[in-house]
Amino acid sequence: MKDKKELLKSRKKIINATKKAIDDFSMIEDGDSIMVCISGGKDSYTMLDMMIHFQKYGKTNFNFIAVNMDQKQPGFPEEVLPKYLSALKVNYKIIEKDTYSIVKEKIPEGKTMCSLCSRLRRGTLYDFARELKCNKIALGHHMDDIIETYFLNLFFSGKMEAMPPKYLIDSGDLMVLRPLSYCKESEIEVYSKLMDFPIIPCTLCGSQTNLQRKKVKALLNEWEIDYPNRKAIIFRALQNISPSHLLDREIHNFKDLTPIEDSNLLV
Repeated sequence: MKDKKELLKSRKKIINATKKAIDDFSMIEDGDSIMVCISGGKDSYTMLDMMIHFQKYGKTNFNFIAVNMDQKQPGFPEEVLPKYLSALKVNYKIIEKDTYSIVKEKIPEGKTMCSLCSRLRRGTLYDFARELKCNKIALGHHMDDIIETYFLNLFFSGKMEAMPPKYLIDSGDLMVLRPLSYCKESEIEVYSKLMDFPIIPCTLCGSQTNLQRKKVKALLNEWEIDYPNRKAIIFRALQNISPSHLLDREIHNFKDLTPIEDSNLLV
């Protein structure tokens, strides 16, 4: 009984946060066909659960198909996702593409594989979304991912940029959504355990050590201990931008900034 109450409480938090993100950023419209990307991790399982919920109980009429990309990593349990998705009776497809061998061939031992792996996976998913006649792609990134990406770009790329909850890809024909943008990773972790999702670990990049993202995550977690609610404040700051108080001349016209010439204002 206690677990059931905890599950209902946890589920309500995730539903409310997801609904707010979907509403705030106008993510889903009537007639949408959405490709929901499933990796087998806690985040994508949670996102799929939310898509099922809002398709059933939401006011918007949309269709979705769950898609997993089997990258042929050694030891990948191929049977887990088909079994789980079949039990849910959702429409799904499995893409088989050996990006693992490509990444292992191109990236020297000990170097970070994430960037190349992400590019290969992203391109394949975009092409498959077009084949399926989907107009949108849903990814399972959450609030912590967005904050971490902001600091990664700040510390290592010299730019102030995070993960947008919604954006058009460069070709302009597909919209990418992040329905869990307002969900905290800690709350997804709790929900995932209560739901007992069949988690598939990432043996390609998840086993690597000393990644920049891991360092940033550790830094943020340390801040959160010393200054509770720090992540929420940082996340709020990403929604409260003042271009005139930064230094980007492309988004604020410093050149033509001149004082008002009015004698009545003189003291």
